[in-house]
Amino acid sequence: MTRLVSWNVNGLRAAIAKGFFDFLDSRSPDIICLQETKLSEGQLDLELEGYTLYFNYAEKKGYSGTAVFTKIQPLKVTYGMGIEAHDREGRMITLEYEDYYLVNIYTPNSQRGLARLPYRMIWEDDMRSYLLSLDARKPVIFCGDLNVAHKEIDIKNPKSNEKNAGFTPEERSKMTQLLESGFIDTFRYFYPDRTDAYTWWSYMFKAREKNIGWRIDYFCVSERFRTRLVDASILSDIYGSDHCPVELIIE
Repeated sequence: MTRLVSWNVNGLRAAIAKGFFDFLDSRSPDIICLQETKLSEGQLDLELEGYTLYFNYAEKKGYSGTAVFTKIQPLKVTYGMGIEAHDREGRMITLEYEDYYLVNIYTPNSQRGLARLPYRMIWEDDMRSYLLSLDARKPVIFCGDLNVAHKEIDIKNPKSNEKNAGFTPEERSKMTQLLESGFIDTFRYFYPDRTDAYTWWSYMFKAREKNIGWRIDYFCVSERFRTRLVDASILSDIYGSDHCPVELIIE
């Protein structure tokens, strides 16, 4: 069994101060993918016993960024998707393993007033093409903060959020298109009807306390990887960020 975790830590240094290492010790994932690390190179001198660490930094200081800590040595690691317009923000790391690719993704937020929605649509198409190009070679696992609540079941207040970033028809249809191109949303594969299952809560209005949330963090896999799925879960009891970790166990 291989235990994979994905977590938007909303600043890795902040998460470390809030018990990140305790979580790592207790859960002991084989691979953990992080988003929104908010690090620049040299800002954090980190060594973790048993793990090899890979970081992708944004050019802009204190912004975005991804990391993967892995106990399983990859054959190859690549950063970004090879498109300069997307790769300045440190949003993607791909690890190639013998029988699958693992892609850690931090999808751009469409922002207030949907200022970045047009760019987001370009990102979505390019990301899907990139994932399909990998899938043509071997199965793909991709995970991360995809910044979209796919269906009404994935958000507490769907009606009042229809025009808000992360729940627009445009973003949701891109997620549908992505899944229909040959991928499985693993949490919904195991728990198609589970309600009140969220991975992000606003810091305002005691949203987490009241579980007024959104499910925007995912593990997805190639269709033909289905036979290796053991379980997918949302670790909503883990604090330290406005997101909680999500987990996938595979054979």
